[in-house]
Amino acid sequence: MAIIITDECINCGACEPECPNNAIYDAGAGWRFSDGTGLKGVIDFGDGNTLNAEETQAALSDDIYYIVPDKCTECVGFHDEPQCAAVCPVDCCVDDEDVRETQEELLAKKDWLHINE
Repeated sequence: MAIIITDECINCGACEPECPNNAIYDAGAGWRFSDGTGLKGVIDFGDGNTLNAEETQAALSDDIYYIVPDKCTECVGFHDEPQCAAVCPVDCCVDDEDVRETQEELLAKKDWLHINE
């Protein structure tokens, strides 16, 4: 699973620097796979889709901080708990019930995100 930021977010920004995958972005800010990861150049998702890791992607929210699910590993492999949730003063970093991943899948994603480091 991934973590999402609910609309109770007060845009304090406490969560952003805590993410080891740089998966958290400010409202309206574009994001890149290369931000805070070892991904560079063209990345292959293994399903026939490719993307340039340095290419800026559209913001997922224009109103509140947001988490990119493809970069979120719930801090698996880094910390015992999601750090965004641990530091959030209003408890708006919560489990995304629509995105479910096993411990093994999260570890594999972590390894993929940091492959060149």
